[in-house]
Amino acid sequence: MRKYFGTDGIRGRANGVITPELALKVGQAAGLIFQRGDHRHRVVIGKDTRLSGYMIETALVAGFTSVGMDVLLLGPMPTPAVAMLTRSMRADLGVMISASHNPFEDNGIKLFGPDGFKLSDEVEREIEALVDSTLHKRLAGAGDLGRAKRIESVHARYIEFAKRTLPRAITLDGLRVVVDCANGAAYRVAPETLWELGAEVIAIGTDPDGFNINRDVGSTAPEALVRKVRELRADIGIALDGDADRVLVVDEKGQRVDGDQLMGVVARSWKEDERLTRPGIVATIMSNLGLERYLGGLGLGMVRTAVGDRYVLEHMRENGYNLGGEQSGHIIMSDYATTGDGLVAALQLLSVVQRQQRPVSEVCHCFDPLPQVLKNVRYGSGEPLRQDAVVTAIEGARQRLGTAGRLVIRPSGTEPVIRVMAEGDNHDLVVAVVDDVVEALRKVAA
Repeated sequence: MRKYFGTDGIRGRANGVITPELALKVGQAAGLIFQRGDHRHRVVIGKDTRLSGYMIETALVAGFTSVGMDVLLLGPMPTPAVAMLTRSMRADLGVMISASHNPFEDNGIKLFGPDGFKLSDEVEREIEALVDSTLHKRLAGAGDLGRAKRIESVHARYIEFAKRTLPRAITLDGLRVVVDCANGAAYRVAPETLWELGAEVIAIGTDPDGFNINRDVGSTAPEALVRKVRELRADIGIALDGDADRVLVVDEKGQRVDGDQLMGVVARSWKEDERLTRPGIVATIMSNLGLERYLGGLGLGMVRTAVGDRYVLEHMRENGYNLGGEQSGHIIMSDYATTGDGLVAALQLLSVVQRQQRPVSEVCHCFDPLPQVLKNVRYGSGEPLRQDAVVTAIEGARQRLGTAGRLVIRPSGTEPVIRVMAEGDNHDLVVAVVDDVVEALRKVAA
């Protein structure tokens, strides 16, 4: 167990878990670890649109400059843009200030190495050890302090990067696209990218005020997008989350398309174009069994990892896969990006739609998902999964499902929640086993 880092950086309530003091120490610790060589070291910092981003950004700048690192401030930018720019601008470190799909009260700190990839568990442990140590003797001298400046051209750089992920012959001419930017980090770049590629763009969730990120908009609240697509008879709706590293799609009928279907579409297209570096994809334990069966019918495999795009990416890198992701919409295409990129994933889907000249509802209905039920149980403290009553309920649920389904129970890596998911051919049985486990958990978590 790590003290500060979860499955996706450090995350928690602003001024509760994520305080200026912690951000300062993280900046100092990470800055010290990533000073390698005699060159002038620098870090790029992006953020989403939360009010607390100003506070955390300022504290991080103080931390990095106090150990002699120069800081390049990007302003509101998607997480994948920060990862890309870390490499492109030859920075030693990249930082994204965001709590992704969480409400505005939360915030977080995500770190990227000079290669644009998220840090390993080992490096995160090194940072934690330094955060809890005394660093005043390792601070830079008065003449060696870092400088900070704001960079204004980065939006155009990311837009051009995203556009170039499409083949030159592909445009979005003739498509009416509704894009929901969640009042988050992509509120400028996503609509501009789609418009420059030729689409008729209707943008919602593009009026951030510091408080409304993810509030009734974005990939975790797609109802507004569904209504707008139906109202305007759009060809497709695209919903990003607060930091734009995940995507959810709505077809022309207003039906939702999750990450599993998107991976199925791209996997088939890339197989036909001989673009897959391995005959399969990498997904997580939460991906639907229907996707696995669909890929099997195409002669493709599916490897499952623990939940978290970082674990998907680790397996992809270690085993040579170039496509993977999560049901939640984190789609990783390592030919283009070092992390999930919601906008680039949407563009790859639109490329298939344009090539096939078929409605999104037909393109994106790769398979009929097996009945899948997911419920969350919030707990205060302790280890409810170790309680005898819970262990008994889980064992009983697995026996009832047998070989006709799957049961996945895991603590969230970002909040005090236990997620209970089951899937199988029998919907009523799936509902029953989830309810039994949830009831047992609630009794001991109360």
